Amino acid sequence: MAVAQSKEVPQKVKRPQVENQVKTINGGTPLSPKTLWELGRVSAEGLSADGTQLIYGVSNYQFDDNKSEKNLFVIPVKGGEAKQFTSEAGGESVLSVQENGDVLYMFKGQIWQKSLNGGDAKQLTDIEGGLENVKISPDGKSILFSKAVLLKDYHSVDKYADLPKSNVYIYDNLDYRHWDTWNDGRFNHPFVASYENGKLGKPKDIMEGEPFYSPQMPFGGAEDFTWAPDSKSVIYVAKKRFGKDYAQSTNTDLYQYDIASGKTNNLTEGMIGYDTNPTYSKDGKLLSWLSMKTDGYEADKNDIILLEPASGRKVNLTAHWDGTVNSFVWSKDNKKIYFVAPTKGTVQLFEINVAKGVWSKMLPKITQISEGDFDITGIVGETATGLIVTSTKMTRATEVFDYNFKSKAIKPITTVNDAMYSQIADTKVEGRMTKASDGLDLFSWVIYPPDFDASKKYPVLLFCQGGPQSATTQSYSFRWNFQLMASQGYIVIAPNRRGMPGWGVKWNEQISKDWGGQSIQDYLSAIDDLSKESYVDKENIAAVGASYGGYSVFMLAGVHEGRFKSLISHCGLFDMTSWYGTTEELFFANHDIGPYWDKNNAKSYNEFNPIKHIDKWNTPILIFQGGKDYRVPIGQGLEAFQAAQLKGIKSRLVYLPEENHWVLSGHNAQVWQREFFGWLSETLK
Repeated sequence: MAVAQSKEVPQKVKRPQVENQVKTINGGTPLSPKTLWELGRVSAEGLSADGTQLIYGVSNYQFDDNKSEKNLFVIPVKGGEAKQFTSEAGGESVLSVQENGDVLYMFKGQIWQKSLNGGDAKQLTDIEGGLENVKISPDGKSILFSKAVLLKDYHSVDKYADLPKSNVYIYDNLDYRHWDTWNDGRFNHPFVASYENGKLGKPKDIMEGEPFYSPQMPFGGAEDFTWAPDSKSVIYVAKKRFGKDYAQSTNTDLYQYDIASGKTNNLTEGMIGYDTNPTYSKDGKLLSWLSMKTDGYEADKNDIILLEPASGRKVNLTAHWDGTVNSFVWSKDNKKIYFVAPTKGTVQLFEINVAKGVWSKMLPKITQISEGDFDITGIVGETATGLIVTSTKMTRATEVFDYNFKSKAIKPITTVNDAMYSQIADTKVEGRMTKASDGLDLFSWVIYPPDFDASKKYPVLLFCQGGPQSATTQSYSFRWNFQLMASQGYIVIAPNRRGMPGWGVKWNEQISKDWGGQSIQDYLSAIDDLSKESYVDKENIAAVGASYGGYSVFMLAGVHEGRFKSLISHCGLFDMTSWYGTTEELFFANHDIGPYWDKNNAKSYNEFNPIKHIDKWNTPILIFQGGKDYRVPIGQGLEAFQAAQLKGIKSRLVYLPEENHWVLSGHNAQVWQREFFGWLSETLK
């Protein structure tokens, strides 16, 4: 909603310097980049068998060493004192919590055991090279894990053994690099082995000789595997395509491998999009997974599929629902599936009743069960009274909460960062509805400075989301942090433009093949509407964004007609032709843009191509570019910077040679923030 306009003559606000903030506002200090990285990063690791105790992890960044340290803690779900569970240097992650209270966890690539009731930790395995993505069988007698297997001699040291000091890559096909890594001929494979009394039997590669990945590259993990309830077979996710076919397809399938016979069965034959996250019901009678129906469309509607292995019956539980699923879990009584999904600028809890009429023509009932200005980012498990979930807000990093079925309220269990937030000046966040250029309602989040005064004038940052089909919700970022931006004296507006999930499938799909069309107009509509407010300094507005958001900034540079005084683009797409020729996941490029040699795609390479509008560039621009970004390769940032320099436009290139599409190093992140806010201080007055 809009803030009431002041009738007084506004005064411009002088912004604090980001690295020297001493001003106290309402008892707190404005958030700084250093403080942001000093916050603990909380991960929910698991529940005790009776659901009364939560095991969670906290990662703390150490500036001197430029690394994070993670330890595990235990806390009663219904409230009480948290106790540190592990303290060794390194990072621990929970595998499972046994009925007797023993916690199995990974530490430095090995399996360890420690009781919730106290006592010393015991190392159970000592495997050379360590274990990854571990899943222990239901009967506790076998183990499933992954490791990389050399299958192709792409690297010269593998192809020519007599030249061990060479460093050359040789390819005859595509998929030569992915995300931030060149393909060295090694493929992730799942392995099974007997596992008793801490002793591992001889591992069996269940994809032996197959040049395919499982877990999936680049971000797949243990969620790509599951054991069958009888421990006699495993299900794994793989895209069994190679080279050009691999680069242009999203057709992953679920494969069931029978341990005794060694036979493999494709459970999703004929389902040609992404099939992921295989999960059995608690009683083991039903198998469920996430599925997209279109090959090559990575942001397609994500549905929950249900299969009854005994009969072969299969049903799409969410086909009739106008939304897309992020993740899901089964209820303990096997009667419901709980899932999280974006909706109207947030991410909320939903439930599906699978106990009644699921195999009939009756559509299963889907109900939204949580509501509020927060995101539910994951479901940890179920208790007698509700669900244990992780949640964020734009002004609060992840903590673990207890969602109560009866009250429908969420109550914090962990409070890792409360003490720090009590010293940080809070920022107000409001929703705002605008009429888009085509007459439809356009929602935006607006974040105000801690000391916001409607009688004054403030510079504004228009945030352009990446994806392009990623949601702008109540998430909390440690780089694109709206609270941090607002704390430096800026009003931030983050529109839910075309192409974002949470507003129906049609709204989400509209951006494909229309990158420079309605979505760019949505950004202009949002900033024009906010600029009507008397507290907006219309002479000092900037547009900022990364990836598709960086593309949006490059596009806006040529079409904004004087709206913006400054621009910041991180790893943005500048020339669609050269980008198509160098990016790695071609299924994405083919679906959203199409090949440049196809005349049907001319609009994407002309009207919607930022480089074609360079004649109208006249606005100062800061360009960030990662050296190991293969999604939006280095040439994009260099081309844009060189063009701006040759045109005499105030411009700056910040090159991060060791970073990919993101910024993962703490020290590099601090440089990023200093350059980001330094540029705004230079260009916005």
